Amino acid sequence: MAHKGMIDSINFSVDHLEEILNDESFVIETVKNISFNEQHRWLSTFGKHLNKGIIEAQILHTEVGLTLPIKRYIVSKKKQTIEFAGLQGYNEHSKFLFELLDELREKLLDSRVTRIDIAIDFEHKIPNRVIKALCSDREPFKFKNTTYYKAKKEGKENPRLNIKKYDKALKEGLDYPLERLEFVFKGGYFKELCFKDIEKVFKKMEKTIKRFSTVDVKIETI
Repeated sequence: MAHKGMIDSINFSVDHLEEILNDESFVIETVKNISFNEQHRWLSTFGKHLNKGIIEAQILHTEVGLTLPIKRYIVSKKKQTIEFAGLQGYNEHSKFLFELLDELREKLLDSRVTRIDIAIDFEHKIPNRVIKALCSDREPFKFKNTTYYKAKKEGKENPRLNIKKYDKALKEGLDYPLERLEFVFKGGYFKELCFKDIEKVFKKMEKTIKRFSTVDVKIETI
């Protein structure tokens, strides 16, 4: 029986994002642009620094308390990237995030998808056979509570694929054991992919997951 592959995060590269978010229920806070830089706001909100390739950064605030990152990269100045991260959590945040994505779905159908994180959850621990398969072609290294599996010739950043695992129960304070394996598919993997065509790449992604981990996965759409 195939494991359930869940879309935990998805990024969209969008033209005229402000027009899509032109609603009184949204507030867009600028953190960085050509003449303004308040990176401490980004760090305090998302727990990470902005990298040098980002020329504009904004925070989307919603009525229910969500905060989403919006970025404009130097390599694609005409587009903005909005990130929906944490769709498959075990908390209220994920519920609200799904509702927001549903609200904006029709307006995002022609937007380009630049990242999809596929989460596979295992009760108790990820099987040893899966870890062994991951390590056969990749080297694990741990940062904080997450273990990353990097190809032996791979640099810090891979434009196509990242693989990681972590204790989901610890991260969310669950009262039962749960580990998560994540495959992070990036823009270099998709080339040009619109949101309306997202299901067309599921088979390819499922084959990639099985090749590296031996796990049979059926990806669920969103």
